Amino acid sequence: MFTNILLATDGSAHSKRAIEQSIQMVSPYKEQVTLELVYAVDGDTSKEDILKHGDSSTATLKRKEKFYEVIQEIEASGIKSDITILHGEPAEAIIEYANDRSYDCVVVGSRGRNKLQTLILGSVSHKLMKYIKAPVMVVK
Repeated sequence: MFTNILLATDGSAHSKRAIEQSIQMVSPYKEQVTLELVYAVDGDTSKEDILKHGDSSTATLKRKEKFYEVIQEIEASGIKSDITILHGEPAEAIIEYANDRSYDCVVVGSRGRNKLQTLILGSVSHKLMKYIKAPVMVVK
């Protein structure tokens, strides 16, 4: 039974499917479960957000607001949840964060790239599967 789950998200449709799958997966014992959403902001996005919002604290607040509806949906299902904002290259930041803590499972959505795109561009979900010590579930 998974009770402490990390959900890697970026707000995309792929990550929303991962969130929906996680809610469905833990619904039989939801009172005992905590879902922590983690969103990793790379350097370029961070700079754009600060320029757009004026300072880093406002940018962080706006990033959290982006996931407000998702948190409400999770908590409406009777599951405790929270959002953590990380800074750095997404795969590395999430790997370090997950490995420094004790999660029963890490859930991530897959973008569905073909083999050539994955070979050239890499894949966050693939890196997470390879380097996170906890079990990783990739939702297509």
